[in-house]
Parts: sequence; C-alpha cells; structure tokens
Amino acid sequence: MHELDHYIYPHRVLHWLVAGVVLLSLLTGLTLGFLGYEGTVNLVGNTLTNFLYTSHKTLGVALLLLMTLRIITRLAFLIPDHDPPLNRFERVASTSVHHLLYLALIVMPLLGWAATASGGFPVEFFHWHLPGLIGEHKALSEELFMWHERLGWAIVALLALHVTGALYHWQIKRDNVMKRMSLFD
Repeated sequence: MHELDHYIYPHRVLHWLVAGVVLLSLLTGLTLGFLGYEGTVNLVGNTLTNFLYTSHKTLGVALLLLMTLRIITRLAFLIPDHDPPLNRFERVASTSVHHLLYLALIVMPLLGWAATASGGFPVEFFHWHLPGLIGEHKALSEELFMWHERLGWAIVALLALHVTGALYHWQIKRDNVMKRMSLFD
C-alpha cells in the first residue's frame, strides 16, 4: 500500500483509542444516567458506584487529552486522498459527520467537567483531583448536566452514522476507505 493511502500510524492508533474511550464512557454514562446515583448504589453497591463515577470522569479527561492529540496529528500530517474518490454526497456526509464528532468529543468532556465542578463534585482523573473549571452553582450544574446528556445522545447518533458509513464502504462499495484507518495495513 502506498504511504498516502492511509493516515499516519499515530493518527490511526489515536482513532481506535478514542473509539474505545468513547464506548466505555458512553456505557458508564448511560448506566449512571439511567439508574442515577441511588439506583446504581442499590444495584451494585457504594464502592462500585463510586468506581463507575470516577471511571466516567477519568474517561472524559482522557478523551479530552486524546482528542487534543488527534487534532494535532490531523493538522500536522497529510490527509490521504480517497481512492477511488468519494462522490459529492459521500464527501459532504463524511466531512460533516467527522467535524461534528470532533467538536462533540471536545465539548462533551468540557461540559462534564464544568457540570461536575459547578455541582460541587470532585473532578477526577484516576485518583487525582483536578481543579474545577468554574465555581459551585447548583442550578448551572443541572443545566450543564442536561446538555451533557443531550450531547451524549447526539454523539450516539453521530457514531451510528460514522459506523454505518464505514460498514457501507467496507461491505457494499468495497473500496479502500476502511484501509485508511486500519491498524493492520
């Protein structure tokens, strides 16, 4: 395969690391969102509930760091051309979904960080307590958590479009789109 047929290896690794972090973050976030604190404690106990909250916050901070690296590699290195080229609809859909995902995956952890801090809760990365982005303000916290949840659902929709597009190119068009981000080619 020619060097410009795929993204550079660090960018591909970051893509798959981000994918894993996003999936774990969505799983913990949806679990905590559906069950709430009390429901989670009743189901799995206090220790595991606290672990889930700490894990979700840690994943959010990790996502912010990984996305920052991802943007740096995206700006610093050439983006491979599509071979064969995408048609206009595919190009617009692909670019739109990618840009919206990048934006959402930067804004989401920032919203979570601000919502957590304004709620008076610790912002954690593993067992380190990070500074809050803003001071305590309960009403603002509730609003920010609402937007954090809504953006989570938007990310689920964007991921569904992204995965559907990838499967379409891999299984139906059988073009080289999947090779661009593969870790093994």
